[in-house]
Amino acid sequence: MKASARLVVGLDSHGNSVVRVLRSQSPLTLVPARRVGPVALVHLVSSVTSPLGGDALELSVEVGPGASLDLRGVAATLMLPGPTGLPSSSVVRFAVEGAVRYLPEPTVVTARARHTAVVEAELDSHAELSLREVLVLGRAGETAGTLSTSVRATRCGKPLLHQQLIVGSPLDSSSAGLAGKRVVGTSLMLDAVSRPSDGGAWWNVVPLAAGGSLATALGDDVVTVTRVLDAI
Repeated sequence: MKASARLVVGLDSHGNSVVRVLRSQSPLTLVPARRVGPVALVHLVSSVTSPLGGDALELSVEVGPGASLDLRGVAATLMLPGPTGLPSSSVVRFAVEGAVRYLPEPTVVTARARHTAVVEAELDSHAELSLREVLVLGRAGETAGTLSTSVRATRCGKPLLHQQLIVGSPLDSSSAGLAGKRVVGTSLMLDAVSRPSDGGAWWNVVPLAAGGSLATALGDDVVTVTRVLDAI
């Protein structure tokens, strides 16, 4: 299955953030949840089981000057193998002149799944972007498939972050990988807030050289990891 969706948010004459363009294609279904307000709230709903092996999904998000968007998931995503054995892929592209928070629900990498996920973001000089990703390695009692995620962010064409994470390899159980933890979460905050480098036994916050910060947390369950990321 190949599918693409597009979302454009801008300011109206009253200073409200409104959805200007909303184009969905199953399984990428965009559902506006707030009609009027300073922040547009849109839910991203997977209208059929996806991604399956062989699927290729693309989402484009544009937010104009002064506008704000909360883009949220509504249910966990299950990455599943398909009947052909082919890998699946997803690409999310952000073009931000205002502010965006992207908060999908956790992603479960099931056995034999093979997926590549890419997030690309281009920000202008005053734009803000917050991204969260929580990955669960397999369902209960199940070994994980393979997932490669990458985030590439630039501001006015200059690099802010390029990070890749691969889960589902034998290294996950080693101290050089995820130390046997089943859940890994990251929170990327590209804004003007100055956060000191900090950390605990299973989490850390790293300031980025060009502004913003990246938090990473490991845990045995989603609730623990999410609470850590919420507190940062």
